[in-house]
Amino acid sequence: MFKIGKTKKMSSEKIKKKFLKFFKKKGHKIIPSSSLLPRDATVLFTTAGMQQFTLYLQGEKNSKKDFKTKHLTSCQKCFRTDDIEEVGDDTHHTFFEMLGNWSIGQDSKGKYFKKGAIKYALEFLVDCLEIKKEKLSITIFKGDKGVPKDDTAREIWQKNGILPEKISEFGVKDNFWGPVGKTGPCGPCSEIFYDRGEEFGCKDAKCGPNCPNCNRFVEIWNLVFMEYIKDEEGLYNPLSQKNIDTGIGFERIVSLLQEKKSAYETDLFLPIIKELERISNKTYKENKKIFRILADHIRAIVFLAAEGVFPSNVEQGYILRRLLRRSIRYGKLLGLENGFMVFLTKKVVEIYSDSYPEVKQKELEIIEIIKKEEDKFKKTLEKGLRQFEKISKKGKISDMDAFHLYDTYGFPLELTKELAEEKDITVDEEGFRKAFKKHQEISRAGAEKKFGGVGKNATREATKLHTATHLLHQSLREVLGLRVRQMGSDVTSVRLRFDFSYPEKLTVEQKQEIENMINQKIRDGMKVKKEEMLYRKAIESGALAFFKEKYPERVNVYSILDSSGNVFSKEVCAGPHVNNTEELGHFKILKEKSIAAGIRRIRAILE
Repeated sequence: MFKIGKTKKMSSEKIKKKFLKFFKKKGHKIIPSSSLLPRDATVLFTTAGMQQFTLYLQGEKNSKKDFKTKHLTSCQKCFRTDDIEEVGDDTHHTFFEMLGNWSIGQDSKGKYFKKGAIKYALEFLVDCLEIKKEKLSITIFKGDKGVPKDDTAREIWQKNGILPEKISEFGVKDNFWGPVGKTGPCGPCSEIFYDRGEEFGCKDAKCGPNCPNCNRFVEIWNLVFMEYIKDEEGLYNPLSQKNIDTGIGFERIVSLLQEKKSAYETDLFLPIIKELERISNKTYKENKKIFRILADHIRAIVFLAAEGVFPSNVEQGYILRRLLRRSIRYGKLLGLENGFMVFLTKKVVEIYSDSYPEVKQKELEIIEIIKKEEDKFKKTLEKGLRQFEKISKKGKISDMDAFHLYDTYGFPLELTKELAEEKDITVDEEGFRKAFKKHQEISRAGAEKKFGGVGKNATREATKLHTATHLLHQSLREVLGLRVRQMGSDVTSVRLRFDFSYPEKLTVEQKQEIENMINQKIRDGMKVKKEEMLYRKAIESGALAFFKEKYPERVNVYSILDSSGNVFSKEVCAGPHVNNTEELGHFKILKEKSIAAGIRRIRAILE
């Protein structure tokens, strides 16, 4: 086993606090983690530490004005869905945390760019964590796509005591970050690797960082030198504002410092795994993959539920339901009884209550969500499994069979695929996706009104009602939470119909609060402002849009502003709209009901 040093007994919480305290002493402001549910409606979750700082990194917002400093640090909770099928190995997780530090533009002396980022990284790793410098290897950008080799970074690393033979060069795939879209800020990066020793390596004499044959070298820290901007022609031009954007995978650094092969053996997961051993009377050693899947998923479930996400058949709710139902099925393989996830939830809350008080504050709500979904799925799981057994005798799962399992028994495609793989039979995934897409189109009920417009020939009354849908959308989010997303709308000259994601019937009090808020905004006489901009810019500025809708490159954005210019509502929309909310009259909700799992509909008028 590799040895780090004295830090092996350091708890995960202490490591986190040590990182934030280090950068605070270096003049950084500690910024709380932002929500897992980003304002950008084109993505489901926050997937990186830099997401909450995007507008600052692009120079569109002033960090000095908003944070009183250009230097920031945070521990950001993140969620990625791409690797759900990989969970169970040594490295993959759905929910994870990202430590990071940023310099939004250089300081007055111009020192906190590559020089400052490298100096701070080595100081934290070597001096604070007592990691031996000789165990570190570095990668730099070798030059490509018209961007020169990063000789500056190489020189700085060597001046800080890294031997030349410990520095290797890689191309765009490994050592160039961004942009997020087709255009935008980007730059070369330098990655820090820890050498765990020859016993983790391969026989290749050239084995080093990014070796495809072994896991000897573990990436610890990625330092992004954001100094270019990619234009629409694919060219990389110098960026007027240079930034530092760094990231450490928290689970990875914890496993390294606690001298474990995997984060699943650290104090981030061990309490959950020990609880699984207790309630199942089985050992982690003999059921490693299932234990890891359950430990990963319960963390993810707790944090999604704490954000106000409810199980449903759409967007974030679909991911939560998928994780819950996978957990129930894997729990069944261990012989666990109904309610087992409540025990695991309590362990997650114990682990994270200090860092994220909201999981403790919402513990009872989270447990209630889990219990309801568990009860709901348990009733259909047995029937669904029996139906699957019948279908599987055909030797394959057709598109309609897969959709029937989804629509009738609540089986996500991924669950059907897992069951099919166990029997070595195929699933018509493409056919299922077509059927599922048609199902979504029906559920969205009105989403065919592309880009949210009501048409060029809309009547005056329809225009007023369409503006009212924007007030309704934002008021729903204000009263019910950011989990509310528009799922469709339909406007005539006499009424509006608005579909939105939400798992429960609205109370009388909630409906009244929404009505009151809208009517107050109408009385306030708020200005409606139209702007035309690139779709990417619109989303980055906080404008709401249909999730995964296909938009043109340039779009119209309508903002509803108060007398001080503060934005109440901002959406990508084709229009048309009134000029001022005082033109609308009195808003009244006629009816609110469910139209599909996790989707509700409001009908309203203007009097």
